[in-house]
Amino acid sequence: MTSSEDPLDVDLLDRAEAAVRLSATDPRLALAEARAVLDLAAGAYGEAASVALRATALAARELGDLELAGERLEEAIAAAGHGLPRRVAQARMSLVTVRAQLGDPEGGLLLADLAERDLTGADLARLGVQRSVALILLGRHEEAVRHCDRAIGLLDNDPLFRAGGLLNRGLAHTYLEQYGEGEADLAECARVARATGLDHIAMLAEGNLPFVAARRGDIAAAFARYRAAEAALFGYPERLAVMRTDFAEVLVAARLPGEARTLLEQAVPELVAAGAQAALPGARLLLAQAALLAGDAPLAETTARTALAELDAQGRAAWLPLAREVVLRARLAETPTPPAAHARDATAQTQAGGTRDGMAQTQADGTRDATPQAQGGDRPSAAGAERLVTDLVACADDLAACGWPGASAALRLTAAAAAVRLGAITPALPQLDRVAATATRPLVRWHAVAMRHRLDGDLDRALAAAARGIDAVHAPGGGTQSDGAQSDDAHGDDAQSDGAGPRDQDPARNAARDPARDPARDPARDPARDPARDAELRVHAARPAEDLAAFGLEIALDRARRTGDARTVLVWAERWRAVVRGAAAPTSALHGVPPAGSGLLVELVRRGDDLFAVTAGSKGCALRALGSYQAAVEATVRIRYGLRRRALQDALRDAPRGARHDALRDARHDAGDLPGAADEGIAREMSALDHALLSGPGTLTSAGGRPGGPVTIVPTGALCTLPWPLLPSLRGRPVSVAADATVWLAPRPRPAGVPLVLSLAGPGLDHAAAEADMVAAAHARSQRVAATRAEALAALERADVLHIAAHGMFSPRGPMLSQITLDDGPLMAYDLLAARRIPRLVVLSACDAGMAHAPVDGAALGLAGAFLDDAARNGDAACVVAGVVPVRDDEALTLMTVFHTLLAEGRSPAEALAHASEKTAVPGFVCFGAGDEPLVAV
Repeated sequence: MTSSEDPLDVDLLDRAEAAVRLSATDPRLALAEARAVLDLAAGAYGEAASVALRATALAARELGDLELAGERLEEAIAAAGHGLPRRVAQARMSLVTVRAQLGDPEGGLLLADLAERDLTGADLARLGVQRSVALILLGRHEEAVRHCDRAIGLLDNDPLFRAGGLLNRGLAHTYLEQYGEGEADLAECARVARATGLDHIAMLAEGNLPFVAARRGDIAAAFARYRAAEAALFGYPERLAVMRTDFAEVLVAARLPGEARTLLEQAVPELVAAGAQAALPGARLLLAQAALLAGDAPLAETTARTALAELDAQGRAAWLPLAREVVLRARLAETPTPPAAHARDATAQTQAGGTRDGMAQTQADGTRDATPQAQGGDRPSAAGAERLVTDLVACADDLAACGWPGASAALRLTAAAAAVRLGAITPALPQLDRVAATATRPLVRWHAVAMRHRLDGDLDRALAAAARGIDAVHAPGGGTQSDGAQSDDAHGDDAQSDGAGPRDQDPARNAARDPARDPARDPARDPARDPARDAELRVHAARPAEDLAAFGLEIALDRARRTGDARTVLVWAERWRAVVRGAAAPTSALHGVPPAGSGLLVELVRRGDDLFAVTAGSKGCALRALGSYQAAVEATVRIRYGLRRRALQDALRDAPRGARHDALRDARHDAGDLPGAADEGIAREMSALDHALLSGPGTLTSAGGRPGGPVTIVPTGALCTLPWPLLPSLRGRPVSVAADATVWLAPRPRPAGVPLVLSLAGPGLDHAAAEADMVAAAHARSQRVAATRAEALAALERADVLHIAAHGMFSPRGPMLSQITLDDGPLMAYDLLAARRIPRLVVLSACDAGMAHAPVDGAALGLAGAFLDDAARNGDAACVVAGVVPVRDDEALTLMTVFHTLLAEGRSPAEALAHASEKTAVPGFVCFGAGDEPLVAV
């Protein structure tokens, strides 16, 4: 080794240290400079070589190559040897973060302990910042905050590490749900970084703002910030992928699996390419959960198994049960109910008594309904079913042993329910007894009690227990605390609150804040949150409150078979929908007389493939069996397909002859050669579906609905996409389609003054401007506004009626990514979440603007749903008139001319739409929400 006085050694060392500093601002130039130093050192200058290797590692880290960074840091340690302990310690300090992000945070902390012995002053502070990365990955967020607190005050002269400390502390604060502190740290990080030319650090800080907003529950702000951050982080694929994963985590919890899946399908390959092993299993598990929520169980199982193998390879034993849980839930979703179980259910129903109110399970064609599972497909053997239940119970045991008590209790309930469904009742009983006796959350405990009573045949006590559990959700603590007044039904459980003990010692609480620890983000484990009250974050599909509400609805349906009590079914259907949207169900109103003028309510509910209608009107409530839900969905798809084909044919007839010939021939291929063949096919489909859902079972006459009177339809599942007003029994009647019965139950307000009507016309439509002008001319107080995003959002704040004539696009995989095309870009469905006010009536004269996706009843999403949800959050009743199938530009103008004329005369939106549709024969528009309230006093 040469003397430290060697001029070349000094020069190379200075250049190597400069390369270390340069790695944060220009990693490619730093990489070139460090390689030049290494070429000159040629193995003779160990200290310069060690520092240069560290510079190459830091540059590689900035460029997203974690594996190369780790290799170079190991070489830097070797180059320093035993004679340069400070350089060894500095290389180990840099390796802490890399090792943690490669999937070994515990190993990173061990390196930090080794490095600490030979570091002093500012280097010790820098080590604290590096250590916080590993602590955050381990869910030890309070420790991370403490290390950053100590470091930040000592790093005034090092803007890079000061900004890094602020960034890490901001993330730790966010996981601890200290959102104000988290945003303040990220903002200060961005300021420090920008002021010193560390633009990429500023981008990272700004890129984490969507994560903070989403964690807080502000989905609108999260989407807007994500859009900005995605552009800012372009060129940093690994960090962009981490940001996408963080955002997707909350989208899964917010019941937006399609949007989450879109992000994760981009993020996972980027994490693989970057070698980000620590973040990769969490991203895969989130993708598996999103796939499971979207109904893609095979993808969920495959992806979760890959994540399980990665976690196992990284030695992260505490997380393995979480991955196994997703695998098992996917297996369960793919397991059909054995025929023996169907036979047992049918026998129990027959023994239970008569079939009041037309409850016979007969389809439209007169055949008895059989579920798809009973008709064919793979049927599990008794041994296979027993094995699956055994695996579920074993996984629940593992979750409890690894410190996930909330997840354990929830999975144990799932195991018991699966055992019953698969025909193995005996193994279910001890699991239910165990949950009822040991669960700390009243919600979960009462669910187990309700299941036990149901198995005993006592449906009244089962319903009472389920109601106690739902009530606990709305009690102080959101069902996370012991409810105090225990009954014998709860087996005398006097459990302590989940909140006992320090937060950083309870992995279940840490998991709710850390995607690496709990990719599925089950807020049931987190006593600091009340998911049922969160207006933005909808209840997760597997969350206990929704599971219990759905179970209560099943019991109510079973009970109605015996007693004919349709009103209790309606109460529980509304209770289920209310849990989804985070509100208390209007049960008191459901027990009274419906408000005057509200007409007939038809609320659809389902149990498996069995579809029912519960109707309410002046003569009380009635329940009707409607046959197969899947058959109704398939008919809806055929009707929508026929209407889309009709619109395409009409558009092609108007196209230039040369351009239209081939396309028109292809479009007519399936409809036949006669021009009216397609319309006749649609008419037959609608008549058959009407017979199955409405006219055949007597749905519209069972509860006192007057002929021609207003009807409010509350659909279930994919039936929210059906153009209900086109069914023969509803044609010409005022029809409103709603996500729940809240609007139907509300008193009818009297019109107040002359409404302000605003209209705008988007680009690319020949008749849009004329339509917007027509709307302005039809009303006493009206105005055209510019078709820009800012003007449209401003119009929401002041209009009573807003009419938008523009192109619309529904995104089935990500409904909140649906959009309306305006002059300066798309108005997204998620943009509407930030609106402080929604007009009483919004008319979306755009193709597919009324399309929605209902991952669970009560949570229809899309453009129309976004408007209505925002109004509901503000305590207002609103109405949206929108198309659910493509509509020709000229036809929309024709229909809307009649519609607005009738609206200005004092007709309600639903009544005006019904008459306009009949007069113009233009199909496809639906009135959503509060459609039977006039806006103009007559």
